[in-house]
Amino acid sequence: MLQPEKIIHLGLGGYISYRKNDKNRFAEGKDSQVTSYMDYKSPNTQFSFDVNCNTTFKKDDCNYINTLSIKELNTLENTSLLDIFLSKSNVVEPHYHQNAAELVYCISGAAVVSLINPFTNELLHFPITPGQVANVPQGWWHYEVATTDCTHLLAIFNAPIPEVILGSDLLTLTPPKVLAHTYCMNEAELKEVLAPVKPGTFIGPPADCCEPGKTAVANTAYANNMAPYMEAQAPHMLQPFGYQPTPAHGYYGQPYVQEYRQQPYVQTYPGIQNAVDIGGSV
Repeated sequence: MLQPEKIIHLGLGGYISYRKNDKNRFAEGKDSQVTSYMDYKSPNTQFSFDVNCNTTFKKDDCNYINTLSIKELNTLENTSLLDIFLSKSNVVEPHYHQNAAELVYCISGAAVVSLINPFTNELLHFPITPGQVANVPQGWWHYEVATTDCTHLLAIFNAPIPEVILGSDLLTLTPPKVLAHTYCMNEAELKEVLAPVKPGTFIGPPADCCEPGKTAVANTAYANNMAPYMEAQAPHMLQPFGYQPTPAHGYYGQPYVQEYRQQPYVQTYPGIQNAVDIGGSV
């Protein structure tokens, strides 16, 4: 049975009406029926927006996230996106979206989208290169790792405003005492391990990460001691859309050293004669 509507005014010539569902789960785009009442005659109606002007997180000039939601473009209705730029070995930290599924499209470079399937309890890895996608159902724990420099991903959501629960927030908000007691750990040692974690990391490792060289060496050695991720395939199977998701059996260390059949990406832009490659050379 449908519950009374709740109206959200956009303040720019329109509003959206949401109905709570039977489970009384209300949020912007979360398990709800959405009806748009946009006044398309209003002078405030927006049909375009420069996503480059809305950077919501920036680690450095090579690693940042731009956002587009109904807050920026009031005619969007039930769609939003994140424009993600990463350099090699940078990670969009483990997280989940409680109100939307996420479709990750690779524009340039290469990345691995990893997720936990809660129905099989498997950690799966999906390598993507330009033109390929990986889909993350709503509420599934996942993360993305760039395997080359100049990686550009587009994350598309079926909600007007994507919501997120970050791994860094869970680790910093959960009392170490609770974690130590629950998992039979030493509380003092756990506090020391978790001390560098900052809430709202978004893209890791942080720019001020301590001893990055030492960490990289240790992680690379750890990765080399684990079973390779990719299964052997016949040469005729090595084609752009030939990869198959398989349960993870290793390689959690950084930096990622495996090659995922990445294809050179060359994009020609209007008005520019030379091509720009993934290495950034012109």
